[in-house]
Amino acid sequence: MRLLLSALLCGSVLWGPAHALTYEGEEAAALRCANMIAYTAVTLARADMIGEDEKTIMLGVTVLILERHVSGTRAQKKAAMGKMRDRRSIDQTLEDYRKHAAQCLVQFPIN
Repeated sequence: MRLLLSALLCGSVLWGPAHALTYEGEEAAALRCANMIAYTAVTLARADMIGEDEKTIMLGVTVLILERHVSGTRAQKKAAMGKMRDRRSIDQTLEDYRKHAAQCLVQFPIN
């Protein structure tokens, strides 16, 4: 799982138009949820507000949402997550987490 986490969350890779994928509807919502959880996990861990175990669990939830609710290759999902991350500030993402995290887990179950 750590390899997948690294593949999804490490530095960006440039992809040509042939690799682009547009997500809509439920898949776009799942991407928003996954991005929100991942970005929050990393932000809180960097601020020493959660430990590595909690961060790992949250990133694992992100991976499961992506695997089960979003089509495309790992590279396509990673690129979409990067674009989404770049559109939202840390403050916006944390506010989204406060408001929507519980609903994300209902809408996009991981078990």
